[in-house]
Amino acid sequence: MMPTVKFKLPLAKSSKLTRQIPLREQLPQLPAVPNLPKRVTATAKRWLPSLPFKNKHPQLDILIIGAGASGVDMACHLQQDQIMAKSLKKGRIAIVDKRAAIGGTWDLFQYPGVRSDSDMTTFGFAHRPWLGNKTLADGKAIKTYIQETAKEAGIESLIQFKTKVAQIEWSSQLKYWTATLVDVESGKSRQITTRFIVGATGYYDFEQGYQPTFVGQKTFGGQIIHPQQWTPEVDYANKRVVVIGSGATAVTLVPALIAEGAGNHSKAQTAAHVTLLQRTPTYISTVPSKDDSVTTLTTRYKFNQQTAYDLVRWRNILFQQGVYHFAQIAPKLLKKGLVTKAKKQLEGSGVDLKHFVPAYNPWDERLCAVPDGDLFKAMHTGRADIVTDTIQRFTPTGIELTSGRHLDADIIVTATGLKLQMLGGAQVIVDGEKKEVGERMTYKAVMVEGAPNIAVLFGYTNASWTLKIDLACDYITRLLRHMYQNGYKTVEPSPVATDGETALKQADTVMGSLTAGYIRRAANVLPKQGDRYPWVVTNNYLSDIVMLKYRRIEDKWLRFST
Repeated sequence: MMPTVKFKLPLAKSSKLTRQIPLREQLPQLPAVPNLPKRVTATAKRWLPSLPFKNKHPQLDILIIGAGASGVDMACHLQQDQIMAKSLKKGRIAIVDKRAAIGGTWDLFQYPGVRSDSDMTTFGFAHRPWLGNKTLADGKAIKTYIQETAKEAGIESLIQFKTKVAQIEWSSQLKYWTATLVDVESGKSRQITTRFIVGATGYYDFEQGYQPTFVGQKTFGGQIIHPQQWTPEVDYANKRVVVIGSGATAVTLVPALIAEGAGNHSKAQTAAHVTLLQRTPTYISTVPSKDDSVTTLTTRYKFNQQTAYDLVRWRNILFQQGVYHFAQIAPKLLKKGLVTKAKKQLEGSGVDLKHFVPAYNPWDERLCAVPDGDLFKAMHTGRADIVTDTIQRFTPTGIELTSGRHLDADIIVTATGLKLQMLGGAQVIVDGEKKEVGERMTYKAVMVEGAPNIAVLFGYTNASWTLKIDLACDYITRLLRHMYQNGYKTVEPSPVATDGETALKQADTVMGSLTAGYIRRAANVLPKQGDRYPWVVTNNYLSDIVMLKYRRIEDKWLRFST
C-alpha cells in the first residue's frame, strides 16, 4: 500500500475541505503496455469496409468551438500529432466561431490600453515562442500572434466564422454529437455531426458584460459604456471620465485614457480627467514593462531561440507559482510587501494609501499587474484620482456617492465584470435530456461528469490562462490518440469508480480559488469540483503537468466503449 498524503489545496477561503490525495496519484506513471490484440482489432475495423446502413459515421471527428487562443492551440496540438493530423488532412476537423476573425478575447476588446494581465512568455504558446520584449503585450499584438500561429500551422482553412453553436445533442445509440449551427448574419441553421467536441469558448458571454442597473441611470446626460462594447468611435477627448470597477480592465483604462496621443487605431485623444471609482480596493503589483531575457540568452550566451524561450518561461512559471503559494502560506507578509511598494509609489501624489489596501488577502481575488507602475504614475499627474465608495445614484451630471460626494462625469465606464457563460451559450442535450454544465463535476478540469466525448477548456486564474490550456490540449490529444489506437468510440467520466469509490460534488467551481464577484455570481453556471483526485482543481502547474501529461489515460474514473 502506498502512503496517503494530506494535501492542502489552494481553494477559495470559503472552502473548509482538506482533501486526501494518495501519493501514488501525485507521481508520473510509466506508459501503459499497449494492448496489442485491441489495437490489431481496431486497425482491422478501420480497414474493413462498413456494411451499408449498419455503421453510420459522423461527418467530423472533432469539432472545436472557438477560434481564440484556446481553439487555435487545440488545433495546433492536433496538427502536430502524427495520428490526429490524419483527421485534419481528411477535413474531419472543423473550428467554428461567432466572430468574423481569429482572436477571441483579443478580437473582441477594443478599449484603450487593452493588454494581457500576465507575462507574455508564459501566456504565449509553448510550441511557438513569443519573441517580443513587452512583459504585458497590447491586445492588437496578441491577436496578431494568434493569427500568425494559426497561419503557420495551416489551420486557417478549418475555421467557419460568423457561426454560432446553438445546441449540441448526444446520441448514445449513434455514439456521436449533432451540433446545430446558426449563421449569425442570416439566422439560417444547419446541422453537423461529430464524434468529439472541444469547447474553447472561454468562460464568459461575448455578447454582453455584467451590467448592474443603478438608481437614476436613465437621468445621466452623458454616455454609459461597458468596456466590452467599446468601439473606436467612442469620443472621450477632453472629457471627464469615471471608471467604475477595480479589476484588471479598470486599472488598465485609467492611465490609458490620460496618456498623450492615446486612443484606438488612428484616433488619438486624451481625457481631461479620469476617476477610478471602486467599491473595495485591489492589490496592485508593478512589473517591468520590458523583459529582454530571451534576447540576452540568444545574443550573449548563444542559446537558440526555443531553448532561451523555454528557460525564461520556466523561470516565470516558477516565480508565479511561488508567489501564489507564498500567498497561501504567509498572506500577511505578502500583503505587507505589496502595500509597502504601493505606498512608496504614491509618495507625493496626494492619494491616500487606503485605496490600495484591500481587506482580503492576496490572491483571494486576482492580483492586478501594471507595467512600470503606470497606474501609480497616473495618480501623480493631477488628471487621475481614485475613490473608494459606493454609488447612491446616477445624476444628470455624474454620480452621487453614499458619502454625499458627487463625481462629475461626461462618460461613465462600467468596468463591472463579465457575464459568465459556458460553451458560447450552446444548449447541451444528452439522449433527449437537457444537461446543465454547472450542475456537473469537472474531471481534471478538462472533461465533464456524465457528458460523453466532450472537453471544455479552462485556463488558470492564478497564472497565465494559456499555461493550463496548453496542458489540457496535450491531454485531449493523448486521449483522442488513445481512443483511435484502441478502437474506442466514446469516453465518459463517471463519479463512481470501477472499484466503487465515489466522488462527491462540492460547492467550489472549476474557478473556486478566486472570490471575485463575477465568479460568485456565476456559481450555477460553472462546473463544480469534487472532493478527491482527479475531480479537484489544484491551480498548480507542476502537479497538473504530472496529471495531464504523465499519468496514464485509462483510470478507474473513465468509461470507454467501442
